[in-house]
Amino acid sequence: MQKIAFIGLGNMGNPMAINLLKNSHDIIGFDLSKEAIANFKKAGGKTAATALDACRDREVVITMLPSGKHVAELLTDEFIGNLKPGTLIIESSTIDPATAKAVATLAKTRNCFMIDAPVSGGTAGAQNATLTFIVGGTQDALQKAMPYLTCMGKNIFHAGPSGAGQMTKICNNLLLSILMIGTSEALNLGTANGLDPKVLSEIIQKSSGRNWALEVYNPYPGVMEGVPASREYTGGFAVDLMTKDLGLAMEASLAAKTAIPMGNIAFNFYKTWSEEGNGKLDFSSIIRFLDHKESN
Repeated sequence: MQKIAFIGLGNMGNPMAINLLKNSHDIIGFDLSKEAIANFKKAGGKTAATALDACRDREVVITMLPSGKHVAELLTDEFIGNLKPGTLIIESSTIDPATAKAVATLAKTRNCFMIDAPVSGGTAGAQNATLTFIVGGTQDALQKAMPYLTCMGKNIFHAGPSGAGQMTKICNNLLLSILMIGTSEALNLGTANGLDPKVLSEIIQKSSGRNWALEVYNPYPGVMEGVPASREYTGGFAVDLMTKDLGLAMEASLAAKTAIPMGNIAFNFYKTWSEEGNGKLDFSSIIRFLDHKESN
């Protein structure tokens, strides 16, 4: 049993922390949201009054925060300096690679270990402990993290040095956004022409158009149970977060002078959908954006 601090108990962080609890680890959580704190306590978790209080005398600190700004504001040189020497920091938010590299450098100067380990698999993966962790950092730090990552995930990949995990996750979410929009377009087109969306989905799943968005996270209401589309697009990966991740992809493309025209379209779609007041809905709700545009 290890002493672990978990900072960020939202839709992803809460079930991840609970899975660590189920594996008999000693977890202290923290979140700015009173609701998130209450939910974690209901599951049997302990909480602290501040993030630093949660992290004192812990062997492992795991963060799952909304953006690079929040990570940089938390994991400062002063904050890391208050951790025990040898503390392992597992940063699982999706942030810009530069921030991940900067935090890793700070951790090293304070005799701590740090990996950037963003996740893929959504809220279902977090609940079922089947997440994919995409890790950037040293092999030594990854080996130290493995006992905890395997409590929360099924697949762990070493993408490369610090920042590589974040860059890989950005590429993944760029493609995911495009697949979700394409899947939504296909389902809308089929149903507008009289097809049953469930039958259409089943056929495409066995054909060349098959993809994760269609098979695991179907955006059409009533087709699949247990996904956000079956609960009015609540409780999933928010439109605002997808917009943030696509913004990171835009920044990376400019820095590398690499064209991502489909990504640019996806970014504009999600940004507009968010600005119309839908930022808290799951990103699969983009199917409603397409319907909305058709009706205008």
